[in-house]
Amino acid sequence: MLQKLYNQTIRLSGHRHAAWALAAMAFAESSFFPIPPDVLLIPMILAERRKAFFYAALCTLASVAGGYLGYAIGDFLYESIGRRIIEAYHLQAAFEHFTSAFGAYAFWVIVLKGLTPIPFKLVTIACGVAKINLFTFTIAAIICRALRFFLEAALLWHFGPPIRTFIETRLMLVTSLFAAALVVGVVAVMVF
Repeated sequence: MLQKLYNQTIRLSGHRHAAWALAAMAFAESSFFPIPPDVLLIPMILAERRKAFFYAALCTLASVAGGYLGYAIGDFLYESIGRRIIEAYHLQAAFEHFTSAFGAYAFWVIVLKGLTPIPFKLVTIACGVAKINLFTFTIAAIICRALRFFLEAALLWHFGPPIRTFIETRLMLVTSLFAAALVVGVVAVMVF
């Protein structure tokens, strides 16, 4: 079933309403949808490389907007809906670890977790459960989503189709390494 949904998503990339579909997918993925918007973003950029940064901006804004729905699910509807979403993706252990990691470093936790392979819905729902300051949540969500989608857009715009395989197979590794470098940088600034 997931493969069928993935194939249908790829077909959407050539549709005249693909930008709306990208926005809807980015919005939904931030709160409940299983497929990340990258599967639509990548072929759309390859089809129209001149629109790469427009698509990245659209994806970023829609993802952050969808993050508010995830936050609301965590804040108001965790017991009735949020817990089911987390369990449906078998993310209970990651969710518990994530919510315990907040404290004084909520901003950096959101940015770093938003760059890793952890589904963004986990981040948004956990932020609602932990009642993270909405301004902090918004700024961190914009940063992590923009870094991810604009990195993809820049690579695809610059390198074109040859980079597609690299992105589809190794983007999570690259963003995880970037997140690790960011952690080292933050710790270095705090220590020195």
